[in-house]
Amino acid sequence: MLLADLGADVVRIERVGAGGGPTDFMARNRVVVEADLKDADDLAHVLALIDGADVLIEGFRPGVVERLGLGPDVCLARNPRLVFGRMTGWGQGGPRAQDAGHDINYLALTGVLENIGRRGERPVPPLNLVGDFGGGSMFLVMGLLAALWERERSGRGQVVDAAMCDGVSVLAQMAWSMRAMGLWSSERGVNLLDGSHPYYDTYECADGRSVAVGCIEPSFFSLMMDLLGLDQGGLPQQDDHERGHELRDAIAAAFRSRTMWKWAEVFADSDACVTPVLTYEEALVDTHMVSRGVFTSIDGVDQPRPAPRFSRTPTAEPVGPRAAELAGWAWPPHR
Repeated sequence: MLLADLGADVVRIERVGAGGGPTDFMARNRVVVEADLKDADDLAHVLALIDGADVLIEGFRPGVVERLGLGPDVCLARNPRLVFGRMTGWGQGGPRAQDAGHDINYLALTGVLENIGRRGERPVPPLNLVGDFGGGSMFLVMGLLAALWERERSGRGQVVDAAMCDGVSVLAQMAWSMRAMGLWSSERGVNLLDGSHPYYDTYECADGRSVAVGCIEPSFFSLMMDLLGLDQGGLPQQDDHERGHELRDAIAAAFRSRTMWKWAEVFADSDACVTPVLTYEEALVDTHMVSRGVFTSIDGVDQPRPAPRFSRTPTAEPVGPRAAELAGWAWPPHR
């Protein structure tokens, strides 16, 4: 989807009857064709598509595409300039390579999941954003684009082995760095950005809704305290760990005195780093999000627009997935 959003012509090959249909907007900007890869004619059509492609992406367990006759050796022999992207959780090698898994499993084995959650409580799954999309898709796309750029110099394609456990580990580089400096603990809920500090957490308001507080810098923290109406002279310092609970209690009591939207008004246009915690529905109509055009609606389906933005070659408005017949395809599949 990310590549298609940025203007790539993408054809998605699906098993017969397995497609999500026109409402599968993870497949936006793509042509979707069905193929039975165990059928000789369909396989021949797919190989013909690969012959004219710049990139092939597959997400099977290691060895599956080889058994289907679409492995890297076959495809690169036919199309030496092909960049062959492989997306897995565990990678193409290693003792877990053939194991099933999901986002939460890849986070668990990297040490990252152990660090997400409250002290004394169980780890909290951060949706599937960190493994599937952050450590997975983003690293795959970065690898594909790097391989395409290298191909401009060498004229040769190659295999990009993108594993979610690899990418997630790289995403945690700051924690690894701070750990080496003695500033990060493997214990959950005691580190800078995990909610253990009163100036980087969420707080409940009078209406049961929440605000997010991220005033790490002393000047931003002082501004938050002033706007909350709290006298800093009678409270612990920002980084007083021994009396941090007193500071947290005072901040929590202040936020409980008004509704989330009242606090949103108080902190609007300030550097206090306090924002309302919105629902998806509220994000759609937030003034900042609307002014930047972050979201759009395609065929009645609300969704984010492509990112990032380009000054000279802006991305087009996304369109829904389009079904097509496999036979007779030739590149490029113009939109």
